[in-house]
Amino acid sequence: MMYAAAQFHGHVAPGQDVPVPRRGLRAAISCRGVGLHGGQEVNLRFAAAEPGSGIRFRRTDLGVTIPARHDLVADTRLCTVLADPARPEARIGTVEHVMAALAGLGIDDALVEVDGPEIPILDGSAAEFVFLLNCAGIVETGLPRDIIEIRRPVRVSDGSAFAELRPAAQGEYGFSAALQIDFPARAIGRQALSLEITPESFAAELARARTFTMKQDIDRLREAGLALGGTLANAVVVDGDEVINPEGLRSPDEFVRHKLLDVVGDLALAGAAIRGRFVGARTGHRLNNLLLRALFADRANYRFAGVAEPDLAAVA
Repeated sequence: MMYAAAQFHGHVAPGQDVPVPRRGLRAAISCRGVGLHGGQEVNLRFAAAEPGSGIRFRRTDLGVTIPARHDLVADTRLCTVLADPARPEARIGTVEHVMAALAGLGIDDALVEVDGPEIPILDGSAAEFVFLLNCAGIVETGLPRDIIEIRRPVRVSDGSAFAELRPAAQGEYGFSAALQIDFPARAIGRQALSLEITPESFAAELARARTFTMKQDIDRLREAGLALGGTLANAVVVDGDEVINPEGLRSPDEFVRHKLLDVVGDLALAGAAIRGRFVGARTGHRLNNLLLRALFADRANYRFAGVAEPDLAAVA
C-alpha cells in the first residue's frame, strides 16, 4: 500500500531556513472530564507560560511540575505517562492527545494544570483540546522557535512494527510523516495516511479522530484496572467487522488518523519542533518514545537550532 507524506508547516518560514516566532496562549481556559483509564473526574486548565519555558504539566493536587519531555515518560502500555523521577507517585497519564493538540496548533509554551493522575479523555480525540486552545487565543512571542533538525536516519523496530526519523528532503522546512497500520479486525484492516498538515488542517482532518479498542479486550483491561472511564462516548469500539458505536466512524480511516495523532503527540515530547520526516508502520506509544531516545542517544543524529539547547543527549 502506498502512502504519501503529512507535511507540518509553521516550524520555520515557508521556503526559508529561518526561524519563526514561538507561540503561546493569550489567556487561561479550563475544562472538566473523566480519565480514560482511572475513571476519576479531573479538572484541566491551560494557562499562558513564559516564552521559552516550553510545555509543562502541573499536578495541582501535589504541587509538582513535570516538563513535557521524552525522558520523563514512565509508562507507554496503553497511553503515554509522564512522571517526576524524584516523586514517582506524581504521574500524569494520557498526555498524548493534549500534546498532539499543542503541537498541531504550533504552540511552544504553555502550562497544563490537572488535579489528578490523568488528562481527561473528553471525546477520545484532540478536537475539544483544539477548541479550548483556540478559545484561549494563540499569540506569537518575541523568541524564535527551537528546532531539532534530523541529520541522519534513526530507526527502532519490534518485529514488523517500526518507527523511523529521516532528514527532511531538500527544500522541506517542516516535519513530514507517513504511517501505515494493519489490524486483524476487518473493521480496521490495513490503512495508510496521506495528508498535508497545517494548524487548520490538523484541526479539520486529524484532531477529531478518536481512540479505539477491541470489544474482546475491554473486560481484560478493566480487570487490570484500566479503561475504567471508557464509554462509547469517548472511544470507538470494534467487534470484528463491526463498529459498535451507534454513530459509526467520523471518517472511513479514523483509525490511522488517530494513530498519526498519537505520533504527533508522542514526538512533541522531543522538547522542540522536529525538522525531518517520520515513517512508521504499526507503531505505538512505546516505539514512538524509543525513537526519541534513540535519536538523542547520539549527538550526530541531529542539530539543534534555537536560543538555548537542552541537554538532550544526557537524558537519552
